[in-house]
Amino acid sequence: MKMKSLANIGFFKFTLLALVVGFFTACSSDTETQQSESTATETETEEAAPNTLTAQEEEQGFTLLFDGETSEGWRGYQSDSFPGAWEVVDGTLHIQGSGRGEAGAVEGGDILYDEVFGNFHLKFEWRVAEGGNSGILYLGQESDEFDYIWMTAPEYQILDNERHPDAMLGENGNRQSASLYDLYPADPQNANPAGEWNSGEIIVYDGTVVHKQNGETVVEYHLWTPKWEEDVADSKFPELNENWADVAEEGYVGLQDHGDDVWFRNIKIRRMD
Repeated sequence: MKMKSLANIGFFKFTLLALVVGFFTACSSDTETQQSESTATETETEEAAPNTLTAQEEEQGFTLLFDGETSEGWRGYQSDSFPGAWEVVDGTLHIQGSGRGEAGAVEGGDILYDEVFGNFHLKFEWRVAEGGNSGILYLGQESDEFDYIWMTAPEYQILDNERHPDAMLGENGNRQSASLYDLYPADPQNANPAGEWNSGEIIVYDGTVVHKQNGETVVEYHLWTPKWEEDVADSKFPELNENWADVAEEGYVGLQDHGDDVWFRNIKIRRMD
């Protein structure tokens, strides 16, 4: 009986040990699998090609406004052609700096995508040279009455905050990057330095407008409200266009030539009408 009991105890210990080892082996395998899947996801995200849509963006209905290879869909403001100072290079839309400031290059000028949008979600990436200045215009109108699209459109400011004088002008930083130019400052101000890529987003829905920079919401405002009318009245815009506050319900997306080298890529949009 004693020998049999010892044998049973030994068998029990062996079985218990095997179960414990199997449990930890399974846990280790599951952890490795999860880590492998996580790494694969991160790698896939990191290696996503510029100027393409993710599977999620395709499901959401985004479309590309720039294919990374041609200027298809883009033209000059008040023009049927694509300005010579703009070029497609290394998967970017690049305005070659002229040093002429707001006047822009002789063969440059603002460009727009030849389609109007109302409610939308726009995504893009931008990079400026040192001292660079530009902007993304939206809900813009094209009229012989105005020489520049920004005379009819709100502007998502693009700027080298460290070097360009505009960063020190205006009020409370409302001319720094991602601000609604000269009206509402981006808060927090989280732009990357000149030479580095930044991501941006503009969301417009029934008059509510949101600016995002590098993943954070930095501006929110509301068109056509009493506060909007009051804020615009206190700005420089009525001197340039007395009806500037009456932003259209739909309009063009434009990129500004402000005389400096600026690059754009990953421009994509989703209609929300």
